[in-house]
Amino acid sequence: MSFWDNETAAPSDDGGSGRERAGGLVAGLVVLGLVVLLGAGWVTAYYAAGDNVPRGATVEGVAVGGRSPDDAVRDLEQGLAQRETAPVRLEVGDRGVEVDPVEAGLSVDHEASVAAVGGGRSWDPRRLWDYYTGGDEVGAVVDVDEEALDAALATAAEEVGRPAEDGAVALTPSGPEVTDAVDGTTLEPGPTREALLAAYLDPDPVAEVALGTVEPDIDAGDVRSAVEDFADPAFSGPVRLRFDGTPVVFTPAELAPALSLEPDGGALVPRVDADVLGGLVDARVTADGGEPVDASFEVVDGEPRVVPAQPGVDYDTADVSEALLTALVAGQGERTADVPASVDQPDLTTREARRLGVEEVVSDFSTYYPDADYRNVNLGRAAELVDGTLLEPGETFSLNGTVGERTVANGFTEGYVISDGILVEDLGGGVSQMATTLFNAMFFAGLEDVEHKPHSFYIDRYPVGREATVSWGSIDLRFRNDTDHGVLIEAAVSPSSGATQGEVNVTMYSTKTWDVESRTSDRYAYTSPTTRVLDTPDCYAYTGSQGFTVDVYRDFSRPGSSEVERTERFTTVYTPSDGVECVPPGSPAAD
Repeated sequence: MSFWDNETAAPSDDGGSGRERAGGLVAGLVVLGLVVLLGAGWVTAYYAAGDNVPRGATVEGVAVGGRSPDDAVRDLEQGLAQRETAPVRLEVGDRGVEVDPVEAGLSVDHEASVAAVGGGRSWDPRRLWDYYTGGDEVGAVVDVDEEALDAALATAAEEVGRPAEDGAVALTPSGPEVTDAVDGTTLEPGPTREALLAAYLDPDPVAEVALGTVEPDIDAGDVRSAVEDFADPAFSGPVRLRFDGTPVVFTPAELAPALSLEPDGGALVPRVDADVLGGLVDARVTADGGEPVDASFEVVDGEPRVVPAQPGVDYDTADVSEALLTALVAGQGERTADVPASVDQPDLTTREARRLGVEEVVSDFSTYYPDADYRNVNLGRAAELVDGTLLEPGETFSLNGTVGERTVANGFTEGYVISDGILVEDLGGGVSQMATTLFNAMFFAGLEDVEHKPHSFYIDRYPVGREATVSWGSIDLRFRNDTDHGVLIEAAVSPSSGATQGEVNVTMYSTKTWDVESRTSDRYAYTSPTTRVLDTPDCYAYTGSQGFTVDVYRDFSRPGSSEVERTERFTTVYTPSDGVECVPPGSPAAD
């Protein structure tokens, strides 16, 4: 084969392949050109779009498309300015409440909202496509202060809702009183929050919301349990607390002020007011280890009544409360609880006092005196000390022992007394009138006369032969209760004033043993007075009177009988009341 054959043969063999390479090159150049053209257009589109917001974009209906982010933010702020602060009305049926969005912690993040709608540079072809072909409507980005929003919703709930009302059981002296539980209503936090946020920035910011039910902490079941488990048993009858074996009984009405049913952990729990309970116990016993107090008597509407004794008791209030709660829920016949305590019993118990038979008036006597301030003071103080004296069978009353020494410290003042047959000033003047009144009350009560001394001369405001005087340390009035019953002495003074006389009254209460009648003889054995001339500073001039002797008889009969069983005679010798003439000190005419 020649060279030329070889030369011509080679082209002929691969001529098709060469054309293909030439075509591929052209195609590649075309594609490359298109790519270059597209790239140039993409770059051109990117730079043309810049960071502007896509054309036609809106935020909450405010047009921000085609503007730079800064301009878009400014336009959005202006467009939403009024809506951002407009109150949102939450409507519940025909009621409603407005929520201030600022106070609720709601605000618009304008920059984030513009960014969300497509503002800002991006090579993303989708962003470029969106910029040139349209833009979206988006909601604003809202910042929420959750704490402020919760507070605002709570306030709104209070205005349109109703708080739940706990059931209750009041323990009153007349028994348990039930207050029924009532469901409340409130705004549901989650749905209300969503509705509020949805209405925020709306041109007509109104949201319809619903109320949910709020159950009370103490519901009907809790009330029923409290009544059945505690209140009804507590008021089913009295309870007895034993202090070291000494019983003290309380009725439900007495205990009611110390008891309550208080909410605790969703239930009504019994509580005891320790101070009130302590007062109730103290009224029955002498607390804190104090001395016991004997039973006594008081007169109410003319009738004597026993004031219960108080044993001296040392106890702990907490122990009393615990024992009381145990006894209150016990069944009938078991409503007794022991309280750790130490007890000191009184000398006169309540039972013993009731057995004394102090039931009725057995004597009542009054004397009268002319106006004098010192008598008002001294007789009033003596009556205060005598009043309430109780004589048990066999006991002897002593006026000096009861009234004590007549001193300023003991409440007495100076007045006129009889000394050595004449009137002089001394502390306690006038107290002898109390002695006379007591003597007559004792006389008609039929008690035993132990010691009495009439005045040395007769004083006409007293019953003749039935009167007595006293002097501290020398002369006393004493009488003994020789009956089988106790004797209560009540003494009172109605003070004198100007032309009005004063009155001293003594009433004795017991069970009547005797009917007593008094008889008085004629006066006899008269003696004549003299006139004494005195120059002492305390001289008190007056006219004398005759002395005489008189007999008084006391006849004893059984109640309802006219038969006299025995008679006592009291003979009184009155000395003449010498007249007194007062002269200047040092006068020769003086005694």
